Amino acid sequence: MDNIQIIPVVTEKANAITEKTNRYTFKVSPDANKHQIKDAVEKMYDVKVVGVSTMNYSGKSKQRYTKSGIIKGHTVAFKKAVVTIAEGQTIDFYSNL
Repeated sequence: MDNIQIIPVVTEKANAITEKTNRYTFKVSPDANKHQIKDAVEKMYDVKVVGVSTMNYSGKSKQRYTKSGIIKGHTVAFKKAVVTIAEGQTIDFYSNL
C-alpha cells in the first residue's frame, strides 16, 4: 500500500456535516483512490468505513496588485474525501494534540 497523506479538514462547514450525519472530511493525496482512503482511515482511527466520496479541486488563478506591478499565480489543486463511518462510531481529531 502506498503511503497516502490524509489530513482532517476542520472548518465550520465540515463540522456541520459531521454533526448532522456521521461523515468526516479529509484532504488526501491526489493520486489516492477510494479503497486506499478507506483502508488508511480505518487503520488510523480504528473505525469501520461505510462509504467514501471524493472530489477533485483544481487550482484557481490569482492575481494581486502591488507597488511593483501585478503578481500572477495560482493556488494548488487538491483532492478532498468525505468518509462515512458506521453508526455509533466517532473520530476525535483533537485527541492527539
